[in-house]
Amino acid sequence: MSASVDDRVNLLGLPRAELEAFVAARFGAKPFRARQLLQWIHRRGASSFQEMTDLAKGFRAELEAVATIAVPQIVASQSSSDGTRKWLLRMDASQGIETVFIPEPDRGTLCISSQVGCAMDCGFCATARQGFNRNLSAAEIVGQVWLARRELAAAAAAGETPRSITNVVFMGMGEPLANYRNVLPATRILLDDLAYDLSRRRVTLSTSGLVPQIHRLAEDCNVALAVSLHAPNDALRDQLVPINRKHPIAELLAACWHYLERQNGRSVTFEYVMLDGVNDQPEHARQLARLLRGRPAKLNLIPFNPFVGTQFVRSPDAAILAFRDILNDMGVIATIRRTRGGDIDAACGQLAGRVQDRVVVRLGTKLARAPAEARP
Repeated sequence: MSASVDDRVNLLGLPRAELEAFVAARFGAKPFRARQLLQWIHRRGASSFQEMTDLAKGFRAELEAVATIAVPQIVASQSSSDGTRKWLLRMDASQGIETVFIPEPDRGTLCISSQVGCAMDCGFCATARQGFNRNLSAAEIVGQVWLARRELAAAAAAGETPRSITNVVFMGMGEPLANYRNVLPATRILLDDLAYDLSRRRVTLSTSGLVPQIHRLAEDCNVALAVSLHAPNDALRDQLVPINRKHPIAELLAACWHYLERQNGRSVTFEYVMLDGVNDQPEHARQLARLLRGRPAKLNLIPFNPFVGTQFVRSPDAAILAFRDILNDMGVIATIRRTRGGDIDAACGQLAGRVQDRVVVRLGTKLARAPAEARP
């Protein structure tokens, strides 16, 4: 008896080891069948088993009865004047997330989401203001990459400039390490040479500072690590990044250095959004330099991208340049991120998606369910 559509296993979210176990348990098949499936689904972009012509017809029919290749539905697509593309993807009947592709002369970066909404409550982030609904499954995370590759290929076939995804960053909606159980297998699929074959330096996982999960990641997976720092001292970071009240800066930095030591990594990238009159003063730059000087660290200064309802203002260009120069002069590598996709609300910190029936969560405590009239 075949399984219903809802009961079928979505193979899009199974890394190689789990896929091998699945075909062995369900069909008594050898591991090479899993390798074939990985290549068809991820490398060739197959959306149905009937496309997999080197698999026996009987095996394909058996697969269709118990498995599926289900990707999120594209609700809307926008293109920026600078070539940035943003997709709103339907996760279920009422929830949506956003995925962004950013083209550069030497790379193509896909910014993917890991949750519907976010519970970290960082006041300068549009996603955080929506509250949190749920974690994305591994298939929903990988599905963003699968869809983006298909859409970019279709655009190139239609005459647009050919683009490819060379880098994937977990910097979209949500806190990746708060969805560890699904982000980890998704990351393994991105790194697999039979799937997307991305190098460990081309997959970046960004976190606001969940220290225990950073220690777990040090044992489980080797990718580039980015940390949303945004303040040089605990008093200020407590206000801007509330998870700091649970895991202060010293504890966070110790976890970062442990991760690099364990995974033989080159450096940690620290993200620092520039907020006028809040964290952009020369003394803040000097405090940062004292924290990071002599460490394997890079600082990425991000001009704040405003959104409706925010209390914050972007630092003036002169202040950002002066901040960078102080850091560089004191021996800390600091660069300024170029703002991309601002005309389609695709810039850093602007992703809003569609979070309904949400719960406002702060540091793991459910506060209140958002009223219907407040839902986007």
